[in-house]
Amino acid sequence: MDKVNASGLLIPQTSDTSQKKIADESERFSFTEKIKEELDYVNSLQIKSAEATQALITGEADNIHEILITNEEAMLALEMAVQVRNKIVEAYQEIMKTQI
Repeated sequence: MDKVNASGLLIPQTSDTSQKKIADESERFSFTEKIKEELDYVNSLQIKSAEATQALITGEADNIHEILITNEEAMLALEMAVQVRNKIVEAYQEIMKTQI
């Protein structure tokens, strides 16, 4: 049954199952895990780029365009990761400046 607040509006009552569902969804999303996944992806791009460059140097690869694209993709991913890190540090510093 719904409750009525002081202004006379109905307040829908949430069931325990819907609250549990919300808690389960929030437990599945972890900022730390997402950052770790993305950094692992950036690392894999860097490794792939290094391997492609090494293959070009040793003569195993002949398509320089694909290697340049791989290198550029790895460079852009790293630059973006650095910018995200800078924004996180900036946000942390702003929070620390906040007076309580």
